[in-house]
Amino acid sequence: MKALFDKVSRKVSKITTRAYSTSFSHGIMLLNRKFHDPIYAIYGFVRFADEIVDTFHSYDKRRLLEKFKRDTYEAIEDQISLNPILNSFQETVNTYNIDHELIDTFLKSMEMDLEDVEYTQSNFETYILGSAEVVGLMCLKVFCEGNDEQYQKLKFYAMRLGSAFQKINFLRDLNADYVSLGRSYFPNLNVERFDEQTKRLIEQDIEIDFQDGYKGIKLLPRSARLGVYLAYVYYYQLFIKIRNTPSAKMLKERIRIPDNKKYRIFLGSFLRFQFNLI
Repeated sequence: MKALFDKVSRKVSKITTRAYSTSFSHGIMLLNRKFHDPIYAIYGFVRFADEIVDTFHSYDKRRLLEKFKRDTYEAIEDQISLNPILNSFQETVNTYNIDHELIDTFLKSMEMDLEDVEYTQSNFETYILGSAEVVGLMCLKVFCEGNDEQYQKLKFYAMRLGSAFQKINFLRDLNADYVSLGRSYFPNLNVERFDEQTKRLIEQDIEIDFQDGYKGIKLLPRSARLGVYLAYVYYYQLFIKIRNTPSAKMLKERIRIPDNKKYRIFLGSFLRFQFNLI
């Protein structure tokens, strides 16, 4: 029965999410149960594409990504794929009417990672749009459950929140991206000359994104608000830790939130939600 295969596919997306991101998994757990499988499906799809360009160094990445792209659109059109990740993703795309333009924009940003790009403000914004902002919009499509008026109202805020999260990732992984992958995403940034002034300018930009993103969280349907708020709090705590870390130290180690603090963030977010403080 296809229903059984679909169930297995959803479990694969869930396993993938939990294996790659405990923080994101915790956020999903605080969403209404009806959103769990579709958000796992989106994460699984995004993660697999990202893995192709980031880690499969011994393989022809371009060919793999092109095949992944073809298989994605075939899965959406056929409403089935023998790749469980794509099968659960196509189910989500077709159920929630996720715009194909969002998917295409995301995959184009993955293609950018195949090239040695020297980022200007323009192509930095293009990359942020594809790698983060449209992923937020895919999730928003699920949360709004076909309510296009609500989607249009929240669209700007979802994009800003996705932008903040991605820029935090770039700052956290600044040294690893540069040493391991030869990448530096921030416009006109010489990583070897990364200093406090440059760091503060980037942090000011991220703070504005966070402020806009939080406004949108308060407008989300209650069924989605807590899970997204948890992700916001986690990333904001990571942002504070980065802000308090000297630029020189950031080039030597990866900043992270300890597991015990993650659980305190989880509990604190839940309590604030229960007492209608968000």
